Amino acid sequence: MAPPDLEQQIAALHPASFAWALACTRWNAAEAEEVLQSVYLSILEGRSRFDGRSTFKTWLFSVVGVSVEKARRRHWLAARGLWRFGAGSEPDPDPHTSLASRQRSDRVRRALGQLPARQREVLDLVFFHEMSVEDAASVMGVGLGTARTHYHRGKLRLLELLGPEELR
Repeated sequence: MAPPDLEQQIAALHPASFAWALACTRWNAAEAEEVLQSVYLSILEGRSRFDGRSTFKTWLFSVVGVSVEKARRRHWLAARGLWRFGAGSEPDPDPHTSLASRQRSDRVRRALGQLPARQREVLDLVFFHEMSVEDAASVMGVGLGTARTHYHRGKLRLLELLGPEELR
């Protein structure tokens, strides 16, 4: 893909990519921004290349996921004095969102935060990024059966945490 095409694809997917990076970093905006900057630079410099075996969005999300895992390892090493990196803060809420909607969103976010990482990731990709479970499996680097299991268990656990009325 030519650099101008890459830039257009990245720009078009930035809101979704940032939301995915936030979910992967447990809503740490500074860390999500740092990861995305690194990913975008890697793509534009040709160090990460789209090969067309999936959609661009699926590939981009998998690159973000891998970058988050690398950043987590660096942070783990930093906490032990073996590397030097930092962390960030929460994103600002949207001022146009109603109070009730923000409260509901906060309850869902807290419930998602209680799920194991893989369940949280697959639900985020399917519900908020409109991916199939198959595409989510590709982004997460797991088999389809594994992704389906995490998806099913995550939905059941959310139902327990939120109740059926909250999920409507």
